[in-house]
Amino acid sequence: MGIFGRKNTTDTTESSAAAAPAAVNPDLAALTGDYTIDPAHTTIGFVARHAMVTNVKGKFNDVAGTLHLDGTDPSKSTASLDIKMESIDTGSADRDGHLKSADFFKIDEFPMMTFRSTKAEALGGDDYRITGDLEILGTTKPLSIDLEFNGAAKDPFGNERVGFEGKAEILRSEWGITWNAALETGGVLVSDKIKLNFDISAIKNAG
Repeated sequence: MGIFGRKNTTDTTESSAAAAPAAVNPDLAALTGDYTIDPAHTTIGFVARHAMVTNVKGKFNDVAGTLHLDGTDPSKSTASLDIKMESIDTGSADRDGHLKSADFFKIDEFPMMTFRSTKAEALGGDDYRITGDLEILGTTKPLSIDLEFNGAAKDPFGNERVGFEGKAEILRSEWGITWNAALETGGVLVSDKIKLNFDISAIKNAG
């Protein structure tokens, strides 16, 4: 089972586990609460196919967000993300400038990308799925993100942390991002399909 339902590791026999539901682990129950995403240890990244032959990877360096984890009912968990589009980073200043322009993200008009969850599901093991509304360029469409719980720990500064990694795919054209260029050999310069990657560390709020 996953973050909200692992078996108690003190069970000694398969028969006892099969005979009764697994006891609630108090350590997991203690994870219930509100969390703030730690931007210094969180990466929101993406991968696009370039010229039909290679991948270009990027990330956003300015990310803020919150999580609410419910240890007794995962469906009541929520997530919120706010991403500054100006912080896009692909390792190339020229490419980043093009992505910020009217051809792509129009950051002067639409400075933020946001995600607000509407549904959370436990898929079994450490796997979860969170569905919500992704807004880009003023267009809002549903997005489902598959997440894996990476664990919980108290860091050297006394912060209680949880970690998740996840992935999703979108078609950028559905959010109105349609710029492209045709290749002489066929195909286009930039793929419509974009792979999203999430590596999230969040700190439990005090109190």
